[in-house]
Amino acid sequence: MSREIPIIYEDADIVVIDKPAGLIVHSDGRTVEPSVAEWMLERYPDAKDVGEPWVSPQGETIARTGIIHRLDRTTSGVLILAKTPEAYAFMKEQFQGRTVEKAYRAFAYGHPSRESGVIEAEIVRIRSLPPRWGVAREGEGKKQRAAITAWKVLARGEDEGQAVSYLEARPKTGRTHQIRVHLKHLNHPIVCDPLYAAGRPCLLGFGRAALHAYSLSIDLPSGERKEFIAPLPADFEAALARFGEGTSR
Repeated sequence: MSREIPIIYEDADIVVIDKPAGLIVHSDGRTVEPSVAEWMLERYPDAKDVGEPWVSPQGETIARTGIIHRLDRTTSGVLILAKTPEAYAFMKEQFQGRTVEKAYRAFAYGHPSRESGVIEAEIVRIRSLPPRWGVAREGEGKKQRAAITAWKVLARGEDEGQAVSYLEARPKTGRTHQIRVHLKHLNHPIVCDPLYAAGRPCLLGFGRAALHAYSLSIDLPSGERKEFIAPLPADFEAALARFGEGTSR
């Protein structure tokens, strides 16, 4: 893999990267393309057996070297990878125990009627191609799929005559497409999201879903708690400039 990935932090146990938008975390078994897992294996060959393999729908066993948590292909930002089995187990327990604090930045269509709120709604898979998820209707889904996202408005503006909001989202759980699904449920889907805002114009110059994993706070195996921040990528900076001078970040 020739693509270089920015490293935010590194020690003997973990490496924290700023994942670029467009890069998959691990292979989906359908296409051959660069991935974070491949980068991890090339850079840290001793971590080959760290993590849990995944069996694709095609029956192929996919190595997920060092992968503790995921970001969608189109999402940029903070991603933590484990170098050792001990670090992997230690960090994974925190994700499962919901002690990890995550904050995302997003641009969404429209202006919410409130300045902040909490969305608590179960997420279920919708039978469609490509696969999508949605909020469960009454009597549908399972309680273990309950998902919680806190959100607040950072700024309000417009682009091409359409209302747009700059939001912070803090997921308390880690469901697939959680922020994207919850913001759609709020009737303010993420700008340029091909699944949950299909057919809407890609405002602010975005060519991908306008979602960035901005920060993550977690306990390290050393016992120290650290917060890692991925600077806003170029498309977010350009969108903020287009959004209007003086936008709160």
